[in-house]
Amino acid sequence: MFDRRYFNILAFLVAGLLLAIVFAPTSTPSLHTSAAYDDMRPYNWYVKRNKTHDQPTLDPNMAFIEKYDGYYVDRKHASKDDPDKVIYLTFDAGYENGNVARILDTLKEKGVPGAFFILENVIKRNPDLVLRMRDEGHIVANHTAKHNDMSTVGDIKEFEADLKALSDLYRDLTNEEMAKYYRPPEGRFTERNMKFAKELGYKTIFWSLAYADWDNNNQPDPSQAIKLIMDNTHNGAIILLHPTSKTNADILGTLIDNWRKEGYRFGTLDELTGTK
Repeated sequence: MFDRRYFNILAFLVAGLLLAIVFAPTSTPSLHTSAAYDDMRPYNWYVKRNKTHDQPTLDPNMAFIEKYDGYYVDRKHASKDDPDKVIYLTFDAGYENGNVARILDTLKEKGVPGAFFILENVIKRNPDLVLRMRDEGHIVANHTAKHNDMSTVGDIKEFEADLKALSDLYRDLTNEEMAKYYRPPEGRFTERNMKFAKELGYKTIFWSLAYADWDNNNQPDPSQAIKLIMDNTHNGAIILLHPTSKTNADILGTLIDNWRKEGYRFGTLDELTGTK
């Protein structure tokens, strides 16, 4: 004989399933609205190059950088048809091998400003070079003291201590405050890092154009490097070059001349961020 109790149980389960389907969210909530979102998730910065001279697009997963004063391109100059064409030259300098001085020579000869993100090693071993950067009108900025992986740092005091160790050395050398621009070592960061940097008054500077120039034992061919860089230059570009690169030291003058022929001028990070 049919047992009505089993029927009632089955009906209850079916009704529950129908309610779950009806009231299920129509889309998956974003990580930023989910209680499970992890602001210590590490990211490796990248943008995809293109040869159309358009600004590269930002990976949606890293769009939060703009909420925390993060920059990778000048959005005010987004159009390649804009008559005001500007690029920003930035250099990550961890040590001197003769080529950093050559880069400075070229910038001085061409009358071009740059921004140098340095480590404590440069201040301790080559203070004259740092003074030259400042005296010749370049921005000297924070790449941390020792180039540690900052994506592992989850405490603001530890984060601040690393940046402060470098800025204190700079103040001792120059009697001036270091510019409040920060670049994460190796482009590794977390959203929490970005929040820390903003709370400490820093603007985080990424890049929209870079290439494999850092290995001194495997330097790019100069002509190929010039072509790659010029093919991928775009209005509002923040260009990252390593000044320890012999190739970069060899080609920088030609690059500057080529950029000027194409109508580009050279901006500063203060212009980019609206500082001062």
